[in-house]
Amino acid sequence: MDNALLHGIILAFGLILPLGVQNVFIFNQGAQQPNILRSLPAVVTAGMCDTLLIILAVSGISALVSAIHALKLGVMGAGILFLLYMGWSIWSSKTHTQASTPCMTPKKQVIFAATVSLLNPHAILDTIGVIGTSSIAYSGADKLVFTLSCILVSWIWFIGLALTGRTIGKIDTSGNVQKLINKGSAIIIWLIALYMIFIMLEGNF
Repeated sequence: MDNALLHGIILAFGLILPLGVQNVFIFNQGAQQPNILRSLPAVVTAGMCDTLLIILAVSGISALVSAIHALKLGVMGAGILFLLYMGWSIWSSKTHTQASTPCMTPKKQVIFAATVSLLNPHAILDTIGVIGTSSIAYSGADKLVFTLSCILVSWIWFIGLALTGRTIGKIDTSGNVQKLINKGSAIIIWLIALYMIFIMLEGNF
């Protein structure tokens, strides 16, 4: 059981740590909202979406997606277009000190967080492929511990990300740090999209 717990924690952190659309959005909401409670809709939605993906992966959906080539191809194709668009959106987005528009409403936070969580093919394939495949090694209580540890890491990470964004938003009154993070994140997202295009062209998926 201890091995399942440690495995789940390390694996979940490894998948969630890299900068991506979801992480940048949560960070920005922490930085832009007037207080941390106002960013909770984004945090809770991202956490629930990750929880759903992890449960689906552990329950065996990974085998279904892997078995249906056309489904996987469709997910990757649509996802590449989504990543290219989101990269541009993040690259051109204004920081909390530059924005002239009101903060994102709770409803928009929920919609956007769900979109970047559930339409990101890299995250979906990582969750389903890596976590789903890894869960096969466990059964019974060990599998439950593995699943819960992955879910717990996601929630802790999103809460911490929003808090970090809030802290940096207070310190970085010029918005320069947030701008650099956005630019760097956009480049990483574009690189992921290009890598996925390469994989599709090579047929190695």
